[in-house]
Amino acid sequence: MRSQFFRFLRSLLTAAIAFAAPVAIAPAAFARPAPDSFADLANQLLPVVVNISTTQTVRASVAAQAQLPDLPPDSPLRQLFKDLDKNKGAPRHITSLGSGFIIDPTGIIVTNNHVVEDADEITVTLNDGSSLPAKLIGRDDKTDLALLKVVPKKPLPASHFGNSDKARIGDWVMAIGNPFGLGSTVTTGIVSARNRDIAAGPYDDFIQTDAPINRGNSGGPLFDMDGNVIGVNSAIFSPTGGSVGIGFAIPSNMVREVIGQLEKYGNTRRGWLGVRVQNLTDDLAEGMGVPGANGALVADVTDGGPADKAGIKNGDVIVAFDGKPVPDSRALPREVADTAAGKAVNVDILRGGKKMTLHAVVAKLQDDDNGDKPKPAAAKPSPKASRLGLSLAALDDAARAKYKLPKDAAGVVVTDIDPVGISADKNFRPGDIIVQVQNQPVRTPDDVNKIVDANTKAGKKVVLLLVSRGGDLTYVAVRTGAG
Repeated sequence: MRSQFFRFLRSLLTAAIAFAAPVAIAPAAFARPAPDSFADLANQLLPVVVNISTTQTVRASVAAQAQLPDLPPDSPLRQLFKDLDKNKGAPRHITSLGSGFIIDPTGIIVTNNHVVEDADEITVTLNDGSSLPAKLIGRDDKTDLALLKVVPKKPLPASHFGNSDKARIGDWVMAIGNPFGLGSTVTTGIVSARNRDIAAGPYDDFIQTDAPINRGNSGGPLFDMDGNVIGVNSAIFSPTGGSVGIGFAIPSNMVREVIGQLEKYGNTRRGWLGVRVQNLTDDLAEGMGVPGANGALVADVTDGGPADKAGIKNGDVIVAFDGKPVPDSRALPREVADTAAGKAVNVDILRGGKKMTLHAVVAKLQDDDNGDKPKPAAAKPSPKASRLGLSLAALDDAARAKYKLPKDAAGVVVTDIDPVGISADKNFRPGDIIVQVQNQPVRTPDDVNKIVDANTKAGKKVVLLLVSRGGDLTYVAVRTGAG
Protein backbone atom coordinates (compact mmCIF):
# COMPACT_ATOMS: atom_id res chain seq x y z
CA MET A 1 0.00 0.00 0.00
CA ARG A 2 2.82 2.35 0.98
CA SER A 3 4.66 1.62 -2.29
CA GLN A 4 1.55 2.40 -4.29
CA PHE A 5 1.21 5.70 -2.43
CA PHE A 6 4.81 6.74 -3.21
CA ARG A 7 4.37 5.73 -6.88
CA PHE A 8 1.30 7.97 -6.94
CA LEU A 9 3.24 10.92 -5.45
CA ARG A 10 6.07 10.34 -7.93
CA SER A 11 3.64 10.43 -10.84
CA LEU A 12 2.13 13.69 -9.60
CA LEU A 13 5.58 15.27 -9.20
CA THR A 14 6.63 14.16 -12.68
CA ALA A 15 3.47 15.60 -14.17
CA ALA A 16 3.98 18.89 -12.31
CA ILE A 17 7.54 19.18 -13.61
CA ALA A 18 6.47 18.35 -17.13
CA PHE A 19 3.72 20.95 -16.92
CA ALA A 20 5.96 23.67 -15.45
CA ALA A 21 8.87 23.16 -17.82
CA PRO A 22 7.42 25.15 -20.74
CA VAL A 23 6.68 28.05 -18.37
CA ALA A 24 10.29 28.14 -17.14
CA ILE A 25 11.80 28.34 -20.61
CA ALA A 26 9.12 30.49 -22.24
CA PRO A 27 10.94 33.85 -21.79
CA ALA A 28 13.90 32.56 -23.81
CA ALA A 29 11.65 32.07 -26.79
CA PHE A 30 11.18 35.83 -27.07
CA ALA A 31 14.88 36.73 -26.84
CA ARG A 32 16.75 37.69 -30.04
CA PRO A 33 19.80 35.47 -30.42
CA ALA A 34 23.24 37.06 -30.48
CA PRO A 35 24.49 37.54 -34.04
CA ASP A 36 26.97 34.97 -35.31
CA SER A 37 29.17 37.86 -36.41
CA PHE A 38 29.09 41.66 -36.42
CA ALA A 39 31.30 41.79 -39.50
CA ASP A 40 28.66 42.61 -42.11
CA LEU A 41 27.16 45.37 -39.99
CA ALA A 42 30.58 46.82 -39.17
CA ASN A 43 31.57 46.79 -42.83
CA GLN A 44 28.39 48.67 -43.68
CA LEU A 45 28.83 51.34 -40.99
CA LEU A 46 32.57 52.03 -40.96
CA PRO A 47 32.45 54.47 -43.92
CA VAL A 48 30.08 56.87 -42.11
CA VAL A 49 32.40 57.31 -39.11
CA VAL A 50 35.22 59.86 -39.22
CA ASN A 51 38.26 60.76 -37.14
CA ILE A 52 38.54 64.32 -35.92
CA SER A 53 41.76 66.07 -34.97
CA THR A 54 42.03 69.63 -33.71
CA THR A 55 44.82 72.11 -33.14
CA GLN A 56 44.76 74.91 -30.61
CA THR A 57 47.46 77.55 -30.19
CA VAL A 58 48.09 78.69 -26.62
CA ARG A 59 50.68 81.01 -25.15
CA ALA A 60 52.22 79.79 -21.96
CA SER A 61 52.23 82.22 -19.09
CA VAL A 62 55.70 83.33 -18.08
CA ALA A 63 54.62 83.26 -14.47
CA ALA A 64 53.58 79.65 -14.85
CA GLN A 65 57.02 78.58 -16.04
CA ALA A 66 59.47 77.01 -13.62
CA GLN A 67 62.25 79.19 -12.23
CA LEU A 68 65.81 78.50 -13.27
CA PRO A 69 67.53 76.26 -10.75
CA ASP A 70 70.52 77.61 -8.88
CA LEU A 71 73.32 75.70 -10.61
CA PRO A 72 77.08 75.99 -10.16
CA PRO A 73 78.80 78.24 -12.74
CA ASP A 74 80.60 75.29 -14.32
CA SER A 75 77.51 73.04 -14.53
CA PRO A 76 76.87 71.60 -18.03
CA LEU A 77 73.13 72.02 -17.40
CA ARG A 78 73.27 75.81 -17.21
CA GLN A 79 73.20 76.25 -21.01
CA LEU A 80 70.32 73.79 -21.33
CA PHE A 81 68.16 75.70 -18.85
CA LYS A 82 69.13 79.01 -20.48
CA ASP A 83 67.80 77.69 -23.80
CA LEU A 84 64.62 76.56 -22.11
CA ASP A 85 64.25 79.94 -20.45
CA LYS A 86 64.39 81.68 -23.83
CA ASN A 87 61.22 79.83 -24.87
CA LYS A 88 59.16 81.05 -21.92
CA GLY A 89 55.84 82.35 -23.13
CA ALA A 90 56.32 81.04 -26.66
CA PRO A 91 53.17 79.81 -28.40
CA ARG A 92 52.47 76.10 -28.14
CA HIS A 93 50.29 73.96 -30.36
CA ILE A 94 47.96 71.53 -28.59
CA THR A 95 46.33 68.74 -30.54
CA SER A 96 43.44 66.51 -29.59
CA LEU A 97 41.63 63.60 -31.17
CA GLY A 98 38.03 62.52 -31.29
CA SER A 99 35.37 60.94 -33.46
CA GLY A 100 32.31 61.95 -35.43
CA PHE A 101 29.85 60.63 -37.98
CA ILE A 102 28.38 61.86 -41.25
CA ILE A 103 24.66 62.64 -41.29
CA ASP A 104 24.38 64.19 -44.76
CA PRO A 105 26.16 63.31 -48.04
CA THR A 106 27.06 67.00 -48.50
CA GLY A 107 29.47 66.75 -45.56
CA ILE A 108 27.52 67.51 -42.36
CA ILE A 109 29.15 65.81 -39.37
CA VAL A 110 28.09 65.38 -35.74
CA THR A 111 30.58 65.23 -32.87
CA ASN A 112 30.95 66.28 -29.23
CA ASN A 113 31.42 69.92 -28.32
CA HIS A 114 34.36 69.08 -26.06
CA VAL A 115 36.17 67.53 -29.04
CA VAL A 116 36.23 70.81 -31.01
CA GLU A 117 35.83 73.46 -28.31
CA ASP A 118 38.41 76.29 -28.59
CA ALA A 119 39.99 74.65 -31.64
CA ASP A 120 41.81 76.88 -34.13
CA GLU A 121 41.83 74.19 -36.81
CA ILE A 122 39.65 71.12 -37.29
CA THR A 123 40.57 68.28 -39.63
CA VAL A 124 38.29 65.40 -40.54
CA THR A 125 39.79 62.13 -41.76
CA LEU A 126 37.42 59.90 -43.69
CA ASN A 127 37.38 56.12 -43.66
CA ASP A 128 39.31 56.00 -46.96
CA GLY A 129 42.19 57.91 -45.35
CA SER A 130 41.59 61.29 -47.04
CA SER A 131 41.55 64.41 -44.88
CA LEU A 132 39.43 67.53 -45.21
CA PRO A 133 39.38 70.82 -43.29
CA ALA A 134 36.19 71.28 -41.31
CA LYS A 135 34.19 74.37 -40.42
CA LEU A 136 32.25 74.66 -37.17
CA ILE A 137 28.56 75.26 -37.93
CA GLY A 138 27.44 75.47 -34.32
CA ARG A 139 27.88 73.94 -30.88
CA ASP A 140 25.93 73.46 -27.67
CA ASP A 141 27.85 73.10 -24.41
CA LYS A 142 24.74 72.13 -22.42
CA THR A 143 24.33 68.86 -24.34
CA ASP A 144 27.99 68.61 -25.45
CA LEU A 145 27.12 68.48 -29.15
CA ALA A 146 28.68 70.18 -32.16
CA LEU A 147 28.01 70.27 -35.90
CA LEU A 148 30.76 70.44 -38.54
CA LYS A 149 30.85 70.93 -42.32
CA VAL A 150 33.38 69.62 -44.82
CA VAL A 151 33.37 70.10 -48.59
CA PRO A 152 33.89 66.68 -50.22
CA LYS A 153 34.68 66.09 -53.88
CA LYS A 154 31.81 63.61 -54.10
CA PRO A 155 28.78 62.71 -51.97
CA LEU A 156 29.69 60.93 -48.75
CA PRO A 157 28.02 57.89 -47.18
CA ALA A 158 25.70 59.04 -44.44
CA SER A 159 24.22 57.48 -41.33
CA HIS A 160 20.61 57.42 -40.23
CA PHE A 161 19.14 58.19 -36.83
CA GLY A 162 17.06 55.64 -35.00
CA ASN A 163 14.51 56.16 -32.24
CA SER A 164 16.46 56.08 -28.97
CA ASP A 165 13.21 55.77 -27.00
CA LYS A 166 12.85 52.26 -28.39
CA ALA A 167 16.27 51.14 -27.15
CA ARG A 168 15.77 48.52 -24.46
CA ILE A 169 18.04 47.48 -21.65
CA GLY A 170 19.83 44.39 -22.91
CA ASP A 171 19.75 45.30 -26.63
CA TRP A 172 22.96 44.77 -28.60
CA VAL A 173 24.77 47.94 -29.67
CA MET A 174 27.93 48.78 -31.63
CA ALA A 175 30.32 51.69 -31.07
CA ILE A 176 32.73 52.88 -33.74
CA GLY A 177 35.34 55.54 -33.17
CA ASN A 178 38.92 56.71 -32.87
CA PRO A 179 40.15 55.55 -29.43
CA PHE A 180 43.65 56.79 -28.61
CA GLY A 181 44.00 57.89 -32.23
CA LEU A 182 43.86 54.32 -33.57
CA GLY A 183 40.92 55.02 -35.88
CA SER A 184 38.11 52.83 -37.25
CA THR A 185 37.76 50.75 -34.10
CA VAL A 186 34.64 48.66 -33.61
CA THR A 187 33.40 47.51 -30.20
CA THR A 188 30.13 45.89 -29.18
CA GLY A 189 28.07 45.51 -26.04
CA ILE A 190 24.57 46.03 -24.76
CA VAL A 191 22.41 48.85 -23.48
CA SER A 192 23.13 48.63 -19.76
CA ALA A 193 20.71 51.31 -18.54
CA ARG A 194 18.72 54.31 -19.70
CA ASN A 195 17.93 57.83 -18.47
CA ARG A 196 21.21 58.18 -16.64
CA ASP A 197 22.02 61.49 -14.94
CA ILE A 198 25.80 61.88 -14.50
CA ALA A 199 25.73 65.59 -13.59
CA ALA A 200 27.27 66.54 -16.93
CA GLY A 201 24.65 69.17 -17.75
CA PRO A 202 21.09 70.34 -17.15
CA TYR A 203 19.58 67.96 -19.71
CA ASP A 204 21.33 64.70 -18.77
CA ASP A 205 19.46 61.68 -20.09
CA PHE A 206 22.23 59.28 -21.13
CA ILE A 207 22.12 55.77 -22.52
CA GLN A 208 24.57 53.62 -20.55
CA THR A 209 26.44 50.89 -22.42
CA ASP A 210 29.15 48.34 -21.70
CA ALA A 211 30.48 48.54 -25.27
CA PRO A 212 34.13 49.53 -24.65
CA ILE A 213 34.63 53.27 -25.22
CA ASN A 214 37.89 55.07 -24.53
CA ARG A 215 39.49 58.46 -25.01
CA GLY A 216 39.08 59.39 -28.64
CA ASN A 217 35.70 57.66 -28.95
CA SER A 218 34.02 60.93 -27.94
CA GLY A 219 31.65 62.14 -30.62
CA GLY A 220 31.39 58.76 -32.32
CA PRO A 221 28.10 56.94 -32.91
CA LEU A 222 26.39 54.19 -30.98
CA PHE A 223 24.48 51.98 -33.43
CA ASP A 224 21.65 49.53 -32.94
CA MET A 225 21.60 46.22 -34.78
CA ASP A 226 19.67 47.76 -37.65
CA GLY A 227 22.57 50.14 -38.29
CA ASN A 228 20.79 53.23 -36.97
CA VAL A 229 22.45 55.78 -34.71
CA ILE A 230 20.76 55.71 -31.30
CA GLY A 231 23.37 57.73 -29.41
CA VAL A 232 26.54 59.82 -29.46
CA ASN A 233 29.30 58.40 -27.25
CA SER A 234 30.34 61.14 -24.85
CA ALA A 235 31.67 60.02 -21.49
CA ILE A 236 32.93 57.13 -19.40
CA PHE A 237 33.26 56.30 -15.73
CA SER A 238 36.74 55.01 -15.13
CA PRO A 239 39.20 54.99 -12.21
CA THR A 240 42.03 54.29 -14.67
CA GLY A 241 41.17 56.45 -17.68
CA GLY A 242 40.41 53.38 -19.77
CA SER A 243 37.19 51.50 -20.37
CA VAL A 244 35.75 49.52 -17.48
CA GLY A 245 32.45 48.86 -19.20
CA ILE A 246 30.56 51.99 -18.13
CA GLY A 247 30.09 54.38 -21.03
CA PHE A 248 27.44 56.99 -21.77
CA ALA A 249 25.85 58.15 -25.00
CA ILE A 250 23.57 61.11 -25.71
CA PRO A 251 20.22 59.71 -26.97
CA SER A 252 19.61 60.20 -30.68
CA ASN A 253 16.22 61.83 -30.13
CA MET A 254 17.91 64.62 -28.18
CA VAL A 255 20.72 64.82 -30.75
CA ARG A 256 18.31 65.32 -33.63
CA GLU A 257 16.55 68.17 -31.86
CA VAL A 258 19.79 69.97 -31.01
CA ILE A 259 21.59 69.58 -34.33
CA GLY A 260 18.47 70.67 -36.19
CA GLN A 261 18.72 74.00 -34.39
CA LEU A 262 22.50 74.19 -34.83
CA GLU A 263 22.15 73.67 -38.56
CA LYS A 264 19.38 76.26 -38.86
CA TYR A 265 20.57 78.94 -36.43
CA GLY A 266 24.15 78.10 -35.47
CA ASN A 267 23.00 77.86 -31.86
CA THR A 268 20.19 76.43 -29.78
CA ARG A 269 16.90 78.19 -29.07
CA ARG A 270 15.42 76.60 -26.00
CA GLY A 271 12.29 77.41 -24.11
CA TRP A 272 12.46 79.01 -20.66
CA LEU A 273 9.95 78.98 -17.83
CA GLY A 274 11.87 80.86 -15.15
CA VAL A 275 11.86 78.39 -12.27
CA ARG A 276 14.50 76.52 -10.36
CA VAL A 277 13.28 73.09 -9.32
CA GLN A 278 14.43 70.26 -7.10
CA ASN A 279 13.42 66.67 -6.50
CA LEU A 280 10.41 66.04 -4.32
CA THR A 281 11.61 63.53 -1.73
CA ASP A 282 9.30 61.56 0.54
CA ASP A 283 10.21 63.82 3.46
CA LEU A 284 9.54 66.98 1.45
CA ALA A 285 6.23 65.58 0.22
CA GLU A 286 5.22 64.78 3.80
CA GLY A 287 6.26 68.24 4.97
CA MET A 288 4.17 69.88 2.25
CA GLY A 289 1.19 67.64 2.57
CA VAL A 290 1.59 66.37 -0.98
CA PRO A 291 0.43 62.82 -1.78
CA GLY A 292 3.45 60.97 -3.17
CA ALA A 293 6.88 62.17 -4.27
CA ASN A 294 6.04 62.78 -7.93
CA GLY A 295 6.65 66.07 -9.69
CA ALA A 296 9.16 68.93 -9.67
CA LEU A 297 9.27 71.09 -6.55
CA VAL A 298 9.61 74.81 -7.34
CA ALA A 299 12.39 76.19 -5.14
CA ASP A 300 12.65 79.62 -6.76
CA VAL A 301 10.81 81.73 -9.34
CA THR A 302 12.53 84.36 -11.48
CA ASP A 303 10.96 87.77 -11.04
CA GLY A 304 9.13 88.81 -14.19
CA GLY A 305 9.69 85.44 -15.87
CA PRO A 306 6.99 83.31 -17.53
CA ALA A 307 6.34 81.29 -14.36
CA ASP A 308 6.07 84.45 -12.26
CA LYS A 309 3.58 85.96 -14.70
CA ALA A 310 1.58 82.71 -14.68
CA GLY A 311 1.25 82.80 -10.88
CA ILE A 312 3.62 79.93 -10.06
CA LYS A 313 5.09 80.28 -6.55
CA ASN A 314 7.81 78.79 -4.38
CA GLY A 315 6.60 75.52 -2.92
CA ASP A 316 4.37 74.62 -5.87
CA VAL A 317 4.84 71.13 -7.26
CA ILE A 318 4.68 70.96 -11.06
CA VAL A 319 3.13 67.61 -12.02
CA ALA A 320 2.44 68.24 -15.73
CA PHE A 321 3.72 70.63 -18.40
CA ASP A 322 1.94 71.20 -21.71
CA GLY A 323 -0.08 68.05 -21.19
CA LYS A 324 2.95 65.85 -20.41
CA PRO A 325 3.47 64.32 -16.96
CA VAL A 326 6.46 65.60 -14.96
CA PRO A 327 7.60 62.61 -12.87
CA ASP A 328 10.60 64.40 -11.33
CA SER A 329 12.75 67.53 -11.45
CA ARG A 330 14.97 66.15 -14.25
CA ALA A 331 12.07 65.83 -16.67
CA LEU A 332 10.86 69.44 -16.50
CA PRO A 333 13.97 71.24 -17.90
CA ARG A 334 14.01 68.92 -20.91
CA GLU A 335 10.31 69.43 -21.61
CA VAL A 336 10.59 73.20 -21.28
CA ALA A 337 13.75 73.34 -23.40
CA ASP A 338 12.01 71.48 -26.23
CA THR A 339 9.10 73.94 -26.23
CA ALA A 340 9.17 76.78 -28.74
CA ALA A 341 9.45 80.29 -27.38
CA GLY A 342 6.12 82.09 -27.47
CA LYS A 343 4.01 78.96 -27.07
CA ALA A 344 1.17 79.12 -24.53
CA VAL A 345 1.12 76.04 -22.29
CA ASN A 346 -0.84 74.64 -19.37
CA VAL A 347 1.12 73.98 -16.20
CA ASP A 348 -0.53 71.64 -13.71
CA ILE A 349 0.59 72.19 -10.13
CA LEU A 350 -0.12 71.06 -6.59
CA ARG A 351 -0.37 73.88 -4.07
CA GLY A 352 -1.19 73.01 -0.49
CA GLY A 353 -2.26 69.57 -1.65
CA LYS A 354 -4.79 71.00 -4.16
CA LYS A 355 -4.41 70.62 -7.92
CA MET A 356 -4.49 73.76 -10.07
CA THR A 357 -3.90 74.52 -13.74
CA LEU A 358 -2.06 77.72 -14.60
CA HIS A 359 -1.31 79.20 -18.01
CA ALA A 360 2.19 80.29 -19.05
CA VAL A 361 3.81 81.63 -22.21
CA VAL A 362 7.25 80.08 -22.71
CA ALA A 363 10.10 82.52 -23.34
CA LYS A 364 13.48 82.01 -25.01
CA LEU A 365 16.32 80.83 -22.79
CA GLN A 366 19.19 83.30 -22.76
CA ASP A 367 22.80 82.25 -22.36
CA ASP A 368 23.66 81.50 -18.76
CA ASP A 369 25.87 83.82 -16.78
CA ASN A 370 28.94 81.71 -16.11
CA GLY A 371 30.42 84.10 -13.56
CA ASP A 372 31.21 82.51 -10.19
CA LYS A 373 28.99 83.50 -7.34
CA PRO A 374 30.78 84.77 -4.22
CA LYS A 375 31.51 82.06 -1.71
CA PRO A 376 30.31 82.92 1.80
CA ALA A 377 33.06 83.47 4.32
CA ALA A 378 33.13 81.31 7.39
CA ALA A 379 30.99 82.66 10.20
CA LYS A 380 31.78 82.67 13.88
CA PRO A 381 29.72 80.06 15.70
CA SER A 382 26.75 81.44 17.57
CA PRO A 383 25.80 80.16 20.99
CA LYS A 384 22.15 80.28 19.93
CA ALA A 385 21.30 76.69 19.04
CA SER A 386 18.08 75.71 17.31
CA ARG A 387 15.83 72.70 17.61
CA LEU A 388 17.25 71.62 14.26
CA GLY A 389 20.78 70.88 15.47
CA LEU A 390 22.02 74.13 13.92
CA SER A 391 23.63 77.22 15.42
CA LEU A 392 21.77 80.24 14.10
CA ALA A 393 22.15 84.00 14.14
CA ALA A 394 19.93 86.87 13.07
CA LEU A 395 20.77 88.31 9.65
CA ASP A 396 21.88 91.86 10.51
CA ASP A 397 23.87 94.37 8.47
CA ALA A 398 27.17 92.87 9.59
CA ALA A 399 26.10 89.40 8.49
CA ARG A 400 24.82 90.73 5.15
CA ALA A 401 28.19 92.36 4.52
CA LYS A 402 30.06 89.24 5.59
CA TYR A 403 28.14 87.01 3.22
CA LYS A 404 27.94 89.59 0.42
CA LEU A 405 24.15 89.56 0.51
CA PRO A 406 21.80 92.31 -0.67
CA LYS A 407 20.85 94.88 1.94
CA ASP A 408 17.24 93.68 1.86
CA ALA A 409 18.16 90.01 2.36
CA ALA A 410 16.19 88.52 5.24
CA GLY A 411 16.32 85.32 7.22
CA VAL A 412 18.46 83.49 9.76
CA VAL A 413 22.12 82.59 9.19
CA VAL A 414 23.44 79.08 9.84
CA THR A 415 26.74 79.52 11.68
CA ASP A 416 27.51 75.97 12.77
CA ILE A 417 26.18 72.42 12.36
CA ASP A 418 25.97 69.77 15.06
CA PRO A 419 27.75 66.75 13.51
CA VAL A 420 25.39 64.36 15.31
CA GLY A 421 22.25 66.54 15.15
CA ILE A 422 19.10 65.86 13.15
CA SER A 423 20.29 68.11 10.31
CA ALA A 424 23.76 66.62 10.04
CA ASP A 425 22.92 64.72 6.83
CA LYS A 426 21.19 67.66 5.07
CA ASN A 427 24.39 69.22 3.71
CA PHE A 428 24.02 72.47 5.60
CA ARG A 429 27.07 74.70 5.69
CA PRO A 430 27.95 77.92 7.52
CA GLY A 431 26.53 80.85 5.59
CA ASP A 432 23.29 79.16 4.54
CA ILE A 433 20.25 81.37 5.11
CA ILE A 434 17.00 79.91 6.41
CA VAL A 435 14.36 82.10 4.77
CA GLN A 436 11.18 80.25 5.77
CA VAL A 437 10.12 77.50 8.14
CA GLN A 438 6.86 75.76 7.27
CA ASN A 439 6.26 78.48 4.66
CA GLN A 440 6.50 81.18 7.35
CA PRO A 441 9.22 83.84 7.09
CA VAL A 442 11.77 83.87 9.94
CA ARG A 443 14.08 86.63 11.13
CA THR A 444 15.50 85.33 14.40
CA PRO A 445 16.60 81.96 15.82
CA ASP A 446 13.63 82.19 18.22
CA ASP A 447 11.28 82.37 15.21
CA VAL A 448 12.76 79.11 13.95
CA ASN A 449 12.45 77.35 17.30
CA LYS A 450 8.85 78.47 17.88
CA ILE A 451 7.67 77.21 14.49
CA VAL A 452 9.55 73.91 14.88
CA ASP A 453 8.04 73.42 18.36
CA ALA A 454 4.53 74.18 17.11
CA ASN A 455 5.02 71.80 14.19
CA THR A 456 6.13 69.02 16.53
CA LYS A 457 3.23 69.62 18.98
CA ALA A 458 0.85 69.33 16.03
CA GLY A 459 2.13 65.79 15.54
CA LYS A 460 4.09 66.48 12.38
CA LYS A 461 7.31 64.54 11.99
CA VAL A 462 8.88 66.68 9.25
CA VAL A 463 9.65 70.39 9.22
CA LEU A 464 10.00 72.19 5.89
CA LEU A 465 12.75 74.80 5.41
CA LEU A 466 13.36 77.20 2.53
CA VAL A 467 17.12 77.76 2.40
CA SER A 468 19.15 80.28 0.40
CA ARG A 469 22.70 79.33 -0.57
CA GLY A 470 24.67 81.74 -2.69
CA GLY A 471 21.42 83.31 -3.81
CA ASP A 472 19.81 80.00 -4.87
CA LEU A 473 16.73 78.81 -3.01
CA THR A 474 16.28 75.16 -2.05
CA TYR A 475 13.72 73.33 0.07
CA VAL A 476 15.06 71.07 2.80
CA ALA A 477 12.98 68.66 4.85
CA VAL A 478 14.27 67.82 8.32
CA ARG A 479 12.74 64.90 10.18
CA THR A 480 12.14 66.02 13.75
CA GLY A 481 10.11 63.01 14.88
CA ALA A 482 10.47 59.26 14.65
CA GLY A 483 9.34 57.36 11.59
